[in-house]
Amino acid sequence: MTKLKKICAACVAAMFVSSAAIAADNDNLPSEVNADAIEYDMNTGVVAAEGNVLLKHGTTKATGLHALFNVNTKEAHLIGNVIVVDTDMRITCGALMSNGQGHMVADENVIATQTLAPNEKYPLGDVRTFTGEHIDYFPDDRKHVVIPTGGVAKSEVEGTFTADHMEGWIDDERYIGTGNAHLISQTRNLEAAGDKVDYDGLQEGKAVLSGNAWAIQDNNTIRGNRLTVYLADDGTLKAEPRIQMPADFGKAFEQKSEPAQVEKKSSDETVIIDPEKNSDEATGNES
Repeated sequence: MTKLKKICAACVAAMFVSSAAIAADNDNLPSEVNADAIEYDMNTGVVAAEGNVLLKHGTTKATGLHALFNVNTKEAHLIGNVIVVDTDMRITCGALMSNGQGHMVADENVIATQTLAPNEKYPLGDVRTFTGEHIDYFPDDRKHVVIPTGGVAKSEVEGTFTADHMEGWIDDERYIGTGNAHLISQTRNLEAAGDKVDYDGLQEGKAVLSGNAWAIQDNNTIRGNRLTVYLADDGTLKAEPRIQMPADFGKAFEQKSEPAQVEKKSSDETVIIDPEKNSDEATGNES
């Protein structure tokens, strides 16, 4: 870039930052654009940036080769080697669109990575990644992620989850996979699959599998059209009586409180034989 173009770009950037600061008063979040070349239409509030683009809005930062940014609506489009950092989430992709209202759309080899700080449940923290060709991300809705054309959700602690269509709420550790859903947990030595898998790791620690469902742990296999697998804190499977059984179901397995008595008739008298008494006593009674 020539010295004159750099000066022009700097002047336009300065004008933009001043205007952006005014527009940002509505949400109290400052905005900033930096690039090798910038064009700003004050009538529409649209900024076109070219080369080494850096967009900042609040705590969110985004870089790319080309960008369009609307000062008024905060809508942004980035193309080429896009990197977005939002609090504990990092997204890399070929192209990204943000509507400025809490919805991001990423395309082309998308990788979203969340780094979780150590806490009571994860003493060493965790790193979670979500990959796919297209990902919708709603950071304000419990970090809601949608991977409509299939992808992979991976946790260094919990394991790997794949499906033809995936949806998850990262803050809730809730993930739903539809179509060839497959779950692998190395820490629990567990593998499970079904047409649909609904995994809830935060609230109940369970996975609900439906449609050609199966689960394997320690060479033990269970199969069914619908399976509910409860996961204990120590990593083992646990079963709970969630299926409603008949009220008298357990009676078939109850032991009698007193042994049965059998009547034996002889020509002289009727003798009661108690199985708990020894045979010698019974013989003495007969005599």
